[in-house]
Amino acid sequence: MRAVSIGLALLPLLSGQLALAQAEKPKEPPAKDAPAQAAPADDFKPATSNQPGRQWPQVNSERRIRFRVVAPDARSVRVPEWGGITLTKGEDGAWYGTSRPIDEGFHYYRINIDGAYVPDPGSKMFFGASRTGSAIEIPARDQDFYALKNVPHGQLRETLYYSKSTDKMRRCYVYTPPDYDRDTRTKYPVLYLQHGAGEDETGWGSQGRTSLIMDNLIAAGKARPFIIVMDNGGGNVFGFGPGRGGPGGKPGDKPAGDKPGDKPAGDKPGGGPGRGRGPGGFNFGAFAKIMTDELIPFIDANYRTLSDQPHRAMAGLSMGGMQTKQITLANLDKFSHIGLFSGGSIAADDPALKDPEAFRQKVKVLFVSYGSREERGAATAKANHDALEKIGIKNTYYESPETAHEWQSWRRSLYQFAPLLFRD
Repeated sequence: MRAVSIGLALLPLLSGQLALAQAEKPKEPPAKDAPAQAAPADDFKPATSNQPGRQWPQVNSERRIRFRVVAPDARSVRVPEWGGITLTKGEDGAWYGTSRPIDEGFHYYRINIDGAYVPDPGSKMFFGASRTGSAIEIPARDQDFYALKNVPHGQLRETLYYSKSTDKMRRCYVYTPPDYDRDTRTKYPVLYLQHGAGEDETGWGSQGRTSLIMDNLIAAGKARPFIIVMDNGGGNVFGFGPGRGGPGGKPGDKPAGDKPGDKPAGDKPGGGPGRGRGPGGFNFGAFAKIMTDELIPFIDANYRTLSDQPHRAMAGLSMGGMQTKQITLANLDKFSHIGLFSGGSIAADDPALKDPEAFRQKVKVLFVSYGSREERGAATAKANHDALEKIGIKNTYYESPETAHEWQSWRRSLYQFAPLLFRD
């Protein structure tokens, strides 16, 4: 099965800083050096990601962003993302600037005032890029699939549990489908869904719009109702570290891909990573233990789950995709559905596939996706897709149109992946 029509390659080093789960396209020239262009369309409206009542930042029909920052005593104000936007001071003492057209979807950004990075006071706050800060939503042509509609809605539940292996209380978020509390006799399959580096367990529920995507799919009869568990996979401080109880590699570890466009180690055909340490020094062993020995038993004990292998899936974006690959391939007795979103792919000669027939019997869905602008990772994933098909392993490759390593790619990936799950 192949679906290519729509739709962290991990952590490039950009401007001396580690680009985390969502990275902007590299090597854009500064806006002030760009060739002269026609004036932007004058149809700017407040971004939907603004705080209530805030008029700035604004977005127009060309997907440009217009900023207004009130800092009358500042000497310089810039937005460093998207090639760099230098704001100019207006007669009212506020600073103004306009971006080039930006990809559809959700994007983190910062304001730099006289060398200090600060959040935009007009934006809601989100945890990403290893900080709580600003972000903006650029309206997408296909945004209807994650729109808030008058349909039955599930719940996103904040859930605390104790981890014996870390001796800490941990937090996960659990999506339960609309009828979960109405019919208490029904049990549900479970998808474990992981965030990327620099993000945490809030990412999929907030930036990813997971609840709305699932509510709309279920209401349309396109997906079976199931539970989704979103846990803290670590990698929250500069890509590594325990991050509020989440497991990760030791400080000083460095990721694979030290320049824009590099992809995770082990992502080429024949290059599967080991089972303990992940690509580029990520140590997923601690999180794997939490997942298989603590989180899954806790969820099965406290939610009405179908707790067997055929009804359990795992997926993740970027670093979360790498975690998914390692954990699922090492535990095929526990997982039957696998989704890798911009997080590598599985080669035909991976050790987990040494017995293709046994793999086919255990794995019901293997799904890999990339944004169309993630060219190197996408090319490798397509080659691996074809190689798997040749040895009789059905798998789905999906490509998000006109997006890169960013949330719109991953929202679309979940939208394509969810209807494939638990079709028994």
